[in-house]
Amino acid sequence: MEKSEAKQLIEQAYEAWDAEEWLGAAELFERVLAHFPDVEPSAVWWYDAALAHKFLRNWQKAYELGREAAARAPRGEGDPAYWNLGIAATIQRDWATARDAWAGFGIELPDGEGEIEVLGGHACVRLDTGGEREVVWVERVCPTRGRVVSVPVTGGRRYGEIVVHDGAPNGERIVDGTAFPVFDELLLFQESELPTLEVTVAAGERADLEALVGLFTEHGYGAEPASSVRMLCACCSEGTHEQERGVEAGAQQVSLAAPPEEARRLLERWAAEVAIGRSWSGLEPVG
Repeated sequence: MEKSEAKQLIEQAYEAWDAEEWLGAAELFERVLAHFPDVEPSAVWWYDAALAHKFLRNWQKAYELGREAAARAPRGEGDPAYWNLGIAATIQRDWATARDAWAGFGIELPDGEGEIEVLGGHACVRLDTGGEREVVWVERVCPTRGRVVSVPVTGGRRYGEIVVHDGAPNGERIVDGTAFPVFDELLLFQESELPTLEVTVAAGERADLEALVGLFTEHGYGAEPASSVRMLCACCSEGTHEQERGVEAGAQQVSLAAPPEEARRLLERWAAEVAIGRSWSGLEPVG
């Protein structure tokens, strides 16, 4: 291939890119890279080809091309080639490459081998639910994965599942005046076996509902009062800002994530802790 032809193909690749024709763009980049893998601008072409396959959710190709992109990127400077490789390697369960990618980006992880399971605080993730919009809290287990610690209201999604999320935030959630970035889900990495249930509870005080949530959390389960369900701000037509209501007292629906017998046991225990003001009824599976 002549350099003049390569130049034309790269121009076509970026025209396809601007039209969001990701597969066509990636194929054009790859045609050129097969002949010019290491010319000065090739690092950018490797990166863009890998990124196009990430947009396509073709994780095998994103992984293969991402390794080439990262091999040509500076280490320890936050280069996004390493982050995207970290995502793709995680999805491919290539933990050695994922660990090296995070180190290349500049993230320090504890020494170790195999799957990364480092708890690192909480984050907000917008679940990919095929059209519905739901933001949940996750407990981080690595730079790109989190365990869902909300009880999702979307059918088929469950408390305790592990999701892979993107690295760039897309919107934010406002909680008690504090802004938290929201990341988009890329993949359901590990399913949860905990069923979702629904129950009607009566609570005299806000603290009663908080005690219910705490009791289920203490036992490794989930509880989500209807008054804390995530909502879109009416003022934000694009849905880039999201807010969460606080837990309110009174009779209301609560979503639970627990085996039915365990849920009944914990509900009975919760109701018996005070003489009056707490009761429950109508425990039913959801979905």
